[in-house]
Amino acid sequence: MTVHRIGLVVHSGREEAAGATDRVRAWCAAHDVECVDIDVWDERRRRDAAEEMRAAGDPDLIVTLGGDGTFLRGARLAAANDALLLGVDLGRVGFLTEVPSSAVLTALDAVHEEQIRIDSRMLLTVRVSRYLEMPREMEEWASTYGRGPLLPAPKVRVDDEADDEWGIPLNVTAVNDVVVEKLSRDRQVSVGVYVSGRLLASYSADALLVATPTGSTAYSFAAGGPVVSPRAEALVFTPVAPHMAFNRTVVTGPDEAVGLRILERSGRAAVSIDGQLRGLLEPGDWIGVYAAQRRLRAVRLGPTDFYGRLRERMNLTDAPAALADGFAAPFWSFTSAPPSDLAHLSLETDPQAGSSEP
Repeated sequence: MTVHRIGLVVHSGREEAAGATDRVRAWCAAHDVECVDIDVWDERRRRDAAEEMRAAGDPDLIVTLGGDGTFLRGARLAAANDALLLGVDLGRVGFLTEVPSSAVLTALDAVHEEQIRIDSRMLLTVRVSRYLEMPREMEEWASTYGRGPLLPAPKVRVDDEADDEWGIPLNVTAVNDVVVEKLSRDRQVSVGVYVSGRLLASYSADALLVATPTGSTAYSFAAGGPVVSPRAEALVFTPVAPHMAFNRTVVTGPDEAVGLRILERSGRAAVSIDGQLRGLLEPGDWIGVYAAQRRLRAVRLGPTDFYGRLRERMNLTDAPAALADGFAAPFWSFTSAPPSDLAHLSLETDPQAGSSEP
């Protein structure tokens, strides 16, 4: 694709970030591509994603230099106007980022030469019973809640209808998750949880979250939820420390909304989207979480070995009894093309398989 402008989202706290930033700027200068810093953290409040993108001249490509948190900052922006997103890994876990900093120039060349794959990821969005905002008296506290300055109160999606029954559609998206959690350490939130409009159960918990398959390896995983392939289409509802016997994750279909209503005897609840605090809910308020119509378009240089990455990044270990038999051989050798009954599956084979060349 032709890239005219790159937006750089940088984790300035990483030592490697300065060198990686210089390499990206040098590549842009050599290829006559404009380069602009975007979502820069300073003393002012941060901007709405669409405003941030407009102020940066609507980049075609967002490049993040950091870890998964920086990738999520970039994803918020890229989703606002369907820009491509390339994550450069300077972090510690790196489930979302695509390339190490040493390969950033190779990655930019691949984008320029259209030698990439586009990974389309599900996003979540929300409707709420009332506007999400932070009370002024809580803004100072809230600024220390997460990393970086607060985002502004979410705006309303002007192209979608709003009414008392269906609520207010907010112009926000989540790559990982939407979380409703308690504000007070000694008081859990009480929440009625609905799937496709039907009551599932009423929970008393520290938090309740709805994740995408991409977000299943984040907060949901830490709360005991399952690992879900990022290729799947589903919503993953996970309660965090629920005070009830049923503490399991529920995986819904991609066309099923999850509703969370704050019950009358509950305390206030905080709403965070991809780790960013976006507002408070009072007893009687509700939030509906569902699959967004837009998708995140992430740059991939080749097939993503999600399960290899899972084994490596989660430091998975083998059972001692199994190790006594030695390391497991590959399930299939992949030295030839798969048979016809497996041809429809996602199987990575040797690119030279079936070639007549020596």
